[in-house]
Amino acid sequence: MAADPSQPNVRQVHLIHGELFDALRASGHTVEAGQLGENITTREIDLLALPVGTRLRFGDAMVTITGLRNPCQQINDFQPGLLKQVIRTSGEGHVIRLAGVMGIVSRGGRVMTGDTIDIEMPPLPHFPLTRV
Repeated sequence: MAADPSQPNVRQVHLIHGELFDALRASGHTVEAGQLGENITTREIDLLALPVGTRLRFGDAMVTITGLRNPCQQINDFQPGLLKQVIRTSGEGHVIRLAGVMGIVSRGGRVMTGDTIDIEMPPLPHFPLTRV
C-alpha cells in the first residue's frame, strides 16, 4: 500500500497458530501470544495450509484469509535469532513462512477469548497461500 495507496489493504488482521509459540519455546525462545503483533491466536487449526479466500467465523465476526505473513528483520529486534525460527528454506530452496496468516475483516463483530472458530472453505479450485 505504501507504493500504491489505491491497492486494497489485504493485511488487516494477523492470525498466528498457538502451536508456533510452543515450537518457539521448545527452541529456547520466550515468546507469548500477542508479542508478535498478531490480533488473533488460534489452536488446532492448520492456518498455513488453508487456501486463499478461506473464511474464519468468530461469533458474528468473519475474517477472510488473504495470504501468509511475511516476517521481517524487525522480529530479531524483539528477540535475536527469532527470524530464523519463523522463516526457513526447504531443501529445494523454497522459502517457508511460519509466522501466521493475514486476512481482511469481511464482517465486523466482537471476538472473545475461547470463541469457537468455524471454517468456511472457498469454492474450488483452491489456491495455496503466498506472502502478502
